[in-house]
Amino acid sequence: MIQATNTRFIVMVELMWLKAGIVRETALVLGGSLIIAAASQLQIVLPFSPVPITAQTFAVLLMAALFGSKRGSATVVTYLTFGAIGLPVFAGGTFGIMRLVGPTAGYLAGFLAAAYVVGLLSERGWDRKLWTAATSMIIGNAIIYAAGILWLSRFVGWEAVLRTGFLPFLPGDALKIVLATVLLPTGWTFIGRSSTQFVAALPRTKNGANDVETTEAP
Repeated sequence: MIQATNTRFIVMVELMWLKAGIVRETALVLGGSLIIAAASQLQIVLPFSPVPITAQTFAVLLMAALFGSKRGSATVVTYLTFGAIGLPVFAGGTFGIMRLVGPTAGYLAGFLAAAYVVGLLSERGWDRKLWTAATSMIIGNAIIYAAGILWLSRFVGWEAVLRTGFLPFLPGDALKIVLATVLLPTGWTFIGRSSTQFVAALPRTKNGANDVETTEAP
């Protein structure tokens, strides 16, 4: 068993695209935001709720798990920025700054928080085993629900918020969690890397820089 302080596991995308740099980061963030935008167009409108059922949650959490905390958060920020400036990337092709203060705004804010947390958990290796991947997805969904329900209650009231902003989404989200739970560890198996490969951030040197080494246990 190898122990290291401040360990950061390699996230999957860093292993699939080894050459780091601004080209990689820009392509991943833009590409990830477009994937979220595409998932947002897959929607089922509920006549009794201002919140549609979409594939957004799945896309956000999967991108976060693949990208890591900072890159995943940047991807969600880019997606939200696209929508705010008028690109039709929100659910059903909607857009505009009002979407960021309307009934669904809490869920959008929850995407950002959930992306950071799920990405951080992937950097701790949680995306590599079935039970930890499932737990990571559940935590991410819980964050989105908490932010979304809290904000939605301002519009529909506490007496209706669970009926309009929580209960209808549970079956679909359960399916998304199962799908992500299967895809992530399977992805690691497919690319031939075990859960023991990680990047260890070593203590700062005298010049203030972080030394980073890649360690692989047998």
